[in-house]
Amino acid sequence: MGGSGDHALSTKDWIEKDFYKELGVSKGASAAEIKKRYRKLAQQFHPDKNPGNAQAEQRFKDVSEAYDVLSDDAKRKEYDEARALFAGGAYRGGFGGGYPPPNSGGGSAGTFDMSDLFAQAGGGNSANFDDLLGGLFSQTGAGRRTTRAPQGPTRGRDTEADLTLSFDDAINGAQVSVQLSGPATCQTCHGSGAKPGTAPHQCPACSGTGFISSNQGAFGFSEPCRQCQGSGQIIDTPCPTCGGTGATTQTRTITVRVPAGVSDGAKLRIAGKGAPGVRGGPAGDLNVVVHVKPHELFGRTGDDLTITVPVTFAEAALGTSLRVPTPDGTVLLKVPGGTPSGRTMRVRGRGAATRGGGKGDLLVTVTVAVPARLSSEAKAALEAFAAAQPDDPRPEITAALAAKVT
Repeated sequence: MGGSGDHALSTKDWIEKDFYKELGVSKGASAAEIKKRYRKLAQQFHPDKNPGNAQAEQRFKDVSEAYDVLSDDAKRKEYDEARALFAGGAYRGGFGGGYPPPNSGGGSAGTFDMSDLFAQAGGGNSANFDDLLGGLFSQTGAGRRTTRAPQGPTRGRDTEADLTLSFDDAINGAQVSVQLSGPATCQTCHGSGAKPGTAPHQCPACSGTGFISSNQGAFGFSEPCRQCQGSGQIIDTPCPTCGGTGATTQTRTITVRVPAGVSDGAKLRIAGKGAPGVRGGPAGDLNVVVHVKPHELFGRTGDDLTITVPVTFAEAALGTSLRVPTPDGTVLLKVPGGTPSGRTMRVRGRGAATRGGGKGDLLVTVTVAVPARLSSEAKAALEAFAAAQPDDPRPEITAALAAKVT
């Protein structure tokens, strides 16, 4: 179901179906709650997990339809307003017990245009009332309304998938295959909903507008055409594969090209690989959310990579040259004499790829490794060193302690 662009198709369904109940959430549920509930139900009733179970397949379609509306802020707002106005009785029973069927020419009790009534009673609120209806009507003259032009092909909604990558693939780039299960354009009818060799034709009841108008004097009321369900088209011979919907539940394999340097949480947009369009419209896009596994050696901060390299006390005190790994080889790092534990040195251009085509840096943090055990020779050497190097490594603390004693 689409937004305001295909109201003619969706209004009747929105009035009759309780999408909140379908997902088992409250009307005030947050977007995160709705998404979490949908994922749980979609996994439970997915056709791949319930082969041959028509009831589970229908349940899967119902929760997918509900999520399609409630996950989109604009659609959800229109749905809530339509339900409040129509299902709440704004057009039924409030002025004489209902309205007559389309083209019935019944009494004026139910055929007047409510937006005109609001314009008179509310001092110019007709435009606001039209907004609540989601643009079902357009003004053509004083007290007269007409339906909009037939709705054309509508773009499908964007969908989302998760992709988990190794650290190396994220840094170097990769080409990965992702399997997706969900609604996709029917391969038999190519989304038209009609059996191959046939085609939908204009609805004779509404002349392709998707609406039926009832007029009484200066007032008019329009509602979605019941014969074509507001689509403006009739399918005489539905496609045997999709039953006339233009979409089927399919498992697809999508090849995703991951650029070098992609970070955890990034979204990759793949055009035309989302949900199928309505009435032959283009498919939406697929948003792939990237999750990167941690590396046993490297960390990452932005475009910079980090690594911690232990050194001995002698290497830190005397200086040394170390061979340090990088994602694409090794680099020789010179550690100057007197390097303190915890010092970080920067190796330019050996980090992750950047959007501008360059690379970040490799940040090497040196830590002094203290041996847990010493041989008798090493212990004697260190004791001799301590005697020969009497410098106090903590003069400020020594001075503070001396001041307290005095």
